[in-house]
Amino acid sequence: MKLLYAEDEPAMAEAVTDILRYHNYSVDAVDNGRDALDYALSEPYDGIILDVMMPKLSGLEVLRRLRQEGCRTPVLLLTAKSEVEDRIEGLDSGADDYLPKPFAMGELLARVRAMLRRREEFTPNTLVCGDLELDQQNALLRCGNRSVVLPKLEYQLMEVLMLNRGICLSTEDLLVKVWGYETEADVGIVWVYLSYLRKRLTALGSTVEIKVRRGVGYTLEAGK
Repeated sequence: MKLLYAEDEPAMAEAVTDILRYHNYSVDAVDNGRDALDYALSEPYDGIILDVMMPKLSGLEVLRRLRQEGCRTPVLLLTAKSEVEDRIEGLDSGADDYLPKPFAMGELLARVRAMLRRREEFTPNTLVCGDLELDQQNALLRCGNRSVVLPKLEYQLMEVLMLNRGICLSTEDLLVKVWGYETEADVGIVWVYLSYLRKRLTALGSTVEIKVRRGVGYTLEAGK
C-alpha cells in the first residue's frame, strides 16, 4: 500500500515515516501543503495522511482542493486542534477520519488500516437504484432525461440511502451518517431532509420511493 504523508515537524515526520515503513507501507513524505497537493494530484496513492497546520497550504486547504479536483483517495487528518468545531470542519471538507495530537503510534496504525479497508470497498462514481442514478462526482440526481444538482446535505442523505438500498436505517443512523457523531442537530432535521428528497423524486418522475417502516426506519426501494 502506498501512502502520502505530509508533516512539517521533522521529528514527528521521521518517527511516523519509520513506523509506517516498518509495517510495510510505501511512504512518500513531504513537509508542506503545496508539495502535498502536487504529489497527491500526480501520483496514485492508497491513502493520504495530512497534518492540518503546515506551511504554504494548510492540510484543510489541501483536502478541499483535492476533493474539488475529484480526488477520492481517503484522507486522515492529524491535528493538534481538538475542539469539536475543528473536527467538524475537517470532516465536512472531505476527510475520512481525524486523529488529534498527541497520539499513540498503535492508534495511528489502526486508523490507517481502517482508512484503507474503506477504500477497498469499491464505490462506483454513479450509484443506481431502479430508474434513479446518482452521479457522485457532480452530486447530480437523474431519472431518464430529468436531472437536478442536489445541495450538500440532500446529496449526502441520498448517497447514504442509495449505498444502503433495501436496508432499513433508523432516524438516528441517518443523523450520524450525514450530520456526524458530534452534531447538536435534532433527529427532526432528518425528517425535513427526507421530505425534501421525496419531493425531488416526485419532480423527477422516479418510481423509486423512500419507504418508512414504523418503529424500524427508512429504506430506498425501486418501484416496479
